[in-house]
Amino acid sequence: MTTLVTGASGFVGSAVVRALVRRGEPVRAMVRSSSRLRLLEGLPVEVVIGDLADPRTCAAALKGCEALFHVAADYRLWVAEPATMYRTNVEGTRALLLAAGDAGVARIVHTSSVATLGRRPDRLPADETTPATLASMIGHYKRSKFLAEEAARELAQAGLPIVIVNPSAPIGPGDARPTPTGRVVLEAARGRMPAYVDTGLNVVHVDDVAEGHLLAFERGSVGERYVLGGDNLPLGEILATIARLVGRRPPRWRLPATAVLPVAFVAEALARLGIGAEPFVTRDGVRMAQKPMYFTSAKAERELGYRSRPAEEALRDAVSWYRSHGHLG
Repeated sequence: MTTLVTGASGFVGSAVVRALVRRGEPVRAMVRSSSRLRLLEGLPVEVVIGDLADPRTCAAALKGCEALFHVAADYRLWVAEPATMYRTNVEGTRALLLAAGDAGVARIVHTSSVATLGRRPDRLPADETTPATLASMIGHYKRSKFLAEEAARELAQAGLPIVIVNPSAPIGPGDARPTPTGRVVLEAARGRMPAYVDTGLNVVHVDDVAEGHLLAFERGSVGERYVLGGDNLPLGEILATIARLVGRRPPRWRLPATAVLPVAFVAEALARLGIGAEPFVTRDGVRMAQKPMYFTSAKAERELGYRSRPAEEALRDAVSWYRSHGHLG
């Protein structure tokens, strides 16, 4: 059974590829022509060029495949041209899933995000049933993932064999780009975060997320979604753990999210002017941080047999990978 993995050169996608390879599955890895393939080096996979912005390439990549893991996405909390994100995450997802149906793919796992879920007013962990609306989504990334998941659910209701997974904040080896969460880990390990916002995250090892994808493929119900998370931790505790792992002092100042908004305005303005890279602090990120982003994986544990390791292991593996690849100087 040949399995196509989109976004295979990325952080989560490459972890899914490795999990499939460990099980002896033939894997076809779809990457863009500009993708770096270092996370796929040494793996016995067939690499094909495809782009969600070009449905013809997706249809070609799907030929002869019986399974699809759609992991590819534009994951940025700030983007200069939002329309490109919607073309990739929404229109590209719909076109790919339709092409998979036309190709006769027997089973599809669509990678969504906990960003599409609501948050409880009592601050308890949210789950797959916590209500959310498009209007409640903060920023283009969350809105695009919400719309993409809606498209996946509609197609599942129409008969496509789609199961949805919602990873929380994956951390671990291989986050080279890095993702927004990985960037927090990297900057903290470098000692560049003297202060932090008073919020919280659900931290999960990327390899546990990958195993959760395979469990959803094997045991998930069509049309259902499953949170793939780990430990709910205050950001201060996460940063203190990273500091301990690298032998630094933890950040001393805890700030309310609103205090960081002026910094985010300046950072985004400089990015729009082409001064510097993608901003580390964004207005959308600050707004999202105003409430802890806590979730529960109870449904996945109950129905899929999903399990996650302690968050400290994820942080340790991430720091070790950054150190061994020269990112910590």
